[in-house]
Amino acid sequence: MLATNVLHFTRILRDAGLPLGTRSALDALACVEVAGIETRQDLKAALRCVLVSRSEHLVLFDTAFDLFWRDPDIAAKMMAALLPEVSGRGTATPPPPPPTRLLDAMHGQQSEQAPQPTQDPDELEFDATLTFSASEKFQRLDFESMTAVEWAQAKDAIAHFALPVKPIRTRRTRSVNRGSTIDLRRTLRESVRTGGDVIHLARKAQQFKPPPLVVLCDISGSMHRYTRMFLHFIHALTNASIHTANAEQHVEVFLFGTRLTHITRQLRHKDVDAALGRVANAAPDWSGGTRIGACLHEFNQRWSRRVLGQGAVVLLLTDGLDRDDINVLAASAERLGKSCRQLIWLNPLLRYDGFAPRAAGIQALLPHATKFVPAHNLQSIKALAAALSA
Repeated sequence: MLATNVLHFTRILRDAGLPLGTRSALDALACVEVAGIETRQDLKAALRCVLVSRSEHLVLFDTAFDLFWRDPDIAAKMMAALLPEVSGRGTATPPPPPPTRLLDAMHGQQSEQAPQPTQDPDELEFDATLTFSASEKFQRLDFESMTAVEWAQAKDAIAHFALPVKPIRTRRTRSVNRGSTIDLRRTLRESVRTGGDVIHLARKAQQFKPPPLVVLCDISGSMHRYTRMFLHFIHALTNASIHTANAEQHVEVFLFGTRLTHITRQLRHKDVDAALGRVANAAPDWSGGTRIGACLHEFNQRWSRRVLGQGAVVLLLTDGLDRDDINVLAASAERLGKSCRQLIWLNPLLRYDGFAPRAAGIQALLPHATKFVPAHNLQSIKALAAALSA
């Protein structure tokens, strides 16, 4: 019975995103057999030694272990962990809800192993996706209500990003074996070894480098759903090892609602759950009001010279609905468009067939955007990646 539970637990971790295979399950069984199971902490430490290889997976492992090994009735414990509780003064802060991908993985394993009941009209069916829980916690920037299928589609779309932005030619050169341009400096330096009797002509070629990518995401009340989905894509870009001609692409991410928040450091955590949790703590104005013009003006004053050099490409995710002074928005958008190589505007309102740029904020932003594309589902993100790679 213990061996079967260890195998099921390993499968749950694998479905939740941990890189585990058959060898990991066999190593877990061997480790438990050697270490013994005198206490629950001994079992947890033994499984952690062989199933966790990265520090960013520790939180996911601890949550899965507590839910799986706490009681045979896993569904009841999962429901108890997510249902709201009435707390008075002095009570401890309730723990955060488990990640949706972990709930999906446990729900899938439970449905495969548990026998189907014959007749039980009073049975309470438990939906591990818990859409209502994810919808009520938007301000904490937790995961959206993604099913396991949608999560797999998102990972599949992100895995095909070879280079999000087309490299551009820089003024720098690099040494090559064959080329049309002679590297005079390296040729003279190497000729010193032979005393100038034999001169080997060194060659050089133009160096190409992907331009910096700057992302500005609107987190106002009308945009928080699309920004949540888009941040998964940005998290993959921030942590991807993208190299072209020995040059790495640099990504800077900002959130704006009523204020401007720089979240590049928070997104560098490899685990997407922990990264988005840090972003939630850094952006207190999530799902609040919107001041697009003032936030873009602040970006131009404080950050444009730092991050918009070397032909940067700007992704602006917003619906353009601003109630502040339109003149400030128009002036800030004009300066932003002139300071970058491309200004790509991602607007979820384009999902409507009868969309027309009638709002004053949209009319102020549209003349300064290089491209105007939709961003409302996984398909639009894939189309955006194809457009950036073209």
